[in-house]
Amino acid sequence: MKDVSRRRFLAASAIGGGVLAMPAVARAQEAVEWRMQALWDGGTTPFEFEKAFVARVAELTDGKFDIKLFSAGQLVPAAQAFDAVRSGAFQMMKTFDGYEAGKIPSFAFTSTIPFGFPNPDQYEAWFYELGGLDMAREAYGKAGLFYIAPTVYGEEPMHSTVKIESIADMAGKKGRFVGLASAVMGDLGVAVTPMATADVYSGLEKGLIDFADRGDLTANFEAGLGEVAKFIILPGVHQPTTATSYVANTAAYDALPASFKAALAVAAREISGSLRQRIIVQDTIVLDKYREQGVEIIQLDPADIAEARSKAVESWNKATKGDALATRIVESQTAFMQSLGLL
Repeated sequence: MKDVSRRRFLAASAIGGGVLAMPAVARAQEAVEWRMQALWDGGTTPFEFEKAFVARVAELTDGKFDIKLFSAGQLVPAAQAFDAVRSGAFQMMKTFDGYEAGKIPSFAFTSTIPFGFPNPDQYEAWFYELGGLDMAREAYGKAGLFYIAPTVYGEEPMHSTVKIESIADMAGKKGRFVGLASAVMGDLGVAVTPMATADVYSGLEKGLIDFADRGDLTANFEAGLGEVAKFIILPGVHQPTTATSYVANTAAYDALPASFKAALAVAAREISGSLRQRIIVQDTIVLDKYREQGVEIIQLDPADIAEARSKAVESWNKATKGDALATRIVESQTAFMQSLGLL
């Protein structure tokens, strides 16, 4: 009897110990703190929306998933963020995939497509309805990172010191473009000049370039481009829609409970829509400010754009560099454009 009682006591103690230990383990798993470096400088509209993103993640997890937000370059220089997140120096970044397109061709098409989708809802639909999200994750997976979700919004304009009223007018002009846009615009006859974003104002002012891509309408107004370039060409065919990306260290992401992963996905998609809507409103306001500066707004002919889009397909295909995944992405996107009547 004594042996039976002893066994019962030990069994009860083991069960009781487990009950006591489980909440401690749960608490350790529930409280998660990450660091995230944004793509944007503090005080900018996009950065304010990154603040809203981390706040929404905290709200969806009852404050248990705390993401400490840092502005661009605050943790590491922007060009080093990719490797820093991969190595685990911090857990998450907001990035523009095109920055790494030279190493990973797929990224040229998960960031922006020159002469591609003219409507950001179309681009976002490709991600969420046609497998784009999975393909972006496959591309990042090869680099040891996890792609969470895109933030999709509209065009970036072209600012010009000369009047450009058609795609043909761009041929022979000196233009500042980066990434895939530089290749596509070069194929259309533009004399592409590499130039840092910070140098665009002086480049236009000194006549080193005739027209340029830089950023969104509001950011460019704040940078003073209306003072040195008296023409804005819309739509921004070189970057008609834009996707920036929430990207995490794979090990850190895999360690999250499912509810935290869901919070990241939900917050990311909410921010995508809300930022896009804010930019739509801001664009109408800032265009009036440009006009007050004497800037002329030029709208390109849709038929002219459609013709150039057909020519751009060849440039897209070249930009895949024969990479199987990049080729699959382009084929998927062009098929969708065909179904939309864009090609």
